[in-house]
Amino acid sequence: EVQVVESGGGLVQAGESLVLTCIVSGLTFDGYAMGWFRQPPGSNHTAREGINCITWSGQRTDYTDSLKDRFSISRDNAKNTLDLQMNSLNPEDTAMYYCAAVSAAAGHCMLLPGDYTYWGQGTQVTVSS
Repeated sequence: EVQVVESGGGLVQAGESLVLTCIVSGLTFDGYAMGWFRQPPGSNHTAREGINCITWSGQRTDYTDSLKDRFSISRDNAKNTLDLQMNSLNPEDTAMYYCAAVSAAAGHCMLLPGDYTYWGQGTQVTVSS
């Protein structure tokens, strides 16, 4: 059984940083591209936004332009983990954050939620002003 579990969310003040971690089990982690997504409060999954993604090897990443200066992605294939470093958080970053996996041996990754197969339950990030 594939399990994708996000952690690290919480309540922070504007301007602070936060690191989210995703741990994956039940699949060969280094055969999967990974991505981070977020969903604003009160919305459904159709409003889910791609933040960034990383190839199976970690050698290539892709970012949503509006977030690339503050958010970064990394992975540790030895530990089956994926991290999202978030800096200079503001109230507009308040959302449920999700990690997702898709089998991909290609040298690129995707930012569209529909391209991903396995999803976690999400971790809530709330930024107060």
